Amino acid sequence: MDPITATEKGMGTFAVHVTANDLASSGAEPVGIMTSIILPPRKREKYLRELMGEIEAACRELEIEIMGGHTEISNVVNQPVVTVTGVGKVKKEKLVSTGGLQVGDDLVLTKWAGLEGTAIIAAQKREKLLETLPEELVDTAADFYQYLSVVPEAKIAVETGVSAMHDVTEGGIFGALWEIGAAADLGISADLTKIPIRQETIEVCEVFGINPYQMMSSGSMLIGCAKGNLLVDRLKKSGIPAAVIGRATDSNDRVITNGEEIRFLEPAGSDELYKIYE
Repeated sequence: MDPITATEKGMGTFAVHVTANDLASSGAEPVGIMTSIILPPRKREKYLRELMGEIEAACRELEIEIMGGHTEISNVVNQPVVTVTGVGKVKKEKLVSTGGLQVGDDLVLTKWAGLEGTAIIAAQKREKLLETLPEELVDTAADFYQYLSVVPEAKIAVETGVSAMHDVTEGGIFGALWEIGAAADLGISADLTKIPIRQETIEVCEVFGINPYQMMSSGSMLIGCAKGNLLVDRLKKSGIPAAVIGRATDSNDRVITNGEEIRFLEPAGSDELYKIYE
C-alpha cells in the first residue's frame, strides 16, 4: 500500500507505478489495484476525472485491473491524497526479499538516480527552472515519468537469478543502499562514480541545492545478484540502462567511495525533494 502526497501533477500515474513496483520488487506479477482518493473541498469534479484518467492509463500500460476504490471530499486534507493497494501473484519459492543479499553479491542499479524526483520538480517548478535552464532540458526532465515502471527489469532479474531487489523510493539511492544492506545485516561498498545519473537531474537539482542521490527515484531498481555483469548485459539488450555500482561485504560498514573520499551511509532521513517546498 502506497500513499502519494508529494505531487499533484501526475499523481495517478505515480501512485499506480509505485505500487506495481513494490510488487515487482518482491518477484510478483502485478494483477490489480484498489484505490482510495481523498480530496480537499477546493478540488472540482474535473480534477477527479483527470486523476482517474491517469490511473486508468497507467493500469492499461501495465495490463492490470482496477479492482475497487473509494473517493471522498474532506476538510481534513489540504491537498489530494491517493492511496493505492496492489495485488500480485507469485509462487512462494519465487518470492524475493530485500533482505536476501549475500556476501560478495554485485549491486546493480537500473536506469538513473533521482529519476522520480526529477520528473516531479520539472512538472511542479517549471517556471522557476526556466529562469536558468533551457526549455528543452526542462521538458526532457518532466518527461522522465515515462520511465517510472520497474516491472520489466524485475522480470528479467528474476529470470537471471537474484538474491535481493529493492525499488529506489524515498531517500534515493543512498537510502536504498543502506536499507538493502541493513535488511541482510551486511556491509555495502559502492562507487559514486559508477552510479548512473542524467545531466537533466544534476542541473535540476542544482537549482534547488538538492542532493540527487538522496532524492526519491521510483523507476530505478537496486538488485543484488551473483552475476551482475550478466544481468546488466541482459537488461541492456532489452533497452533498460543498468550498471554494477558496488557489492555486498561481510563488514559492518556501508560506504560510498568517490576516489579517495569515503562516505558512510546512514538511514534515510527526509527526502531531498521536499526542499523545493521550503
